Amino acid sequence: MTTYILYGTSACHLCELAEDLLQARPEGERVAYEKCDISESDELFARYGLTIPVLASPDGRELCWPFTASQLQQFLRS
Repeated sequence: MTTYILYGTSACHLCELAEDLLQARPEGERVAYEKCDISESDELFARYGLTIPVLASPDGRELCWPFTASQLQQFLRS
């Protein structure tokens, strides 16, 4: 199973919305992801500080907020 990374911070309301979209997938279409708090790394904060939440795939593709459920679906299938 492919594991994605959801970049964000603990105090980010938009990150919570993105996580809700990931968890609201149809039954049987679970998404494996790990959360990464960018506030723990100067490098990640510099890279993602203005674009979080960001969902990253193992092949390097990134989906930056804002995204809809259908955009998420397309990202996960490509």
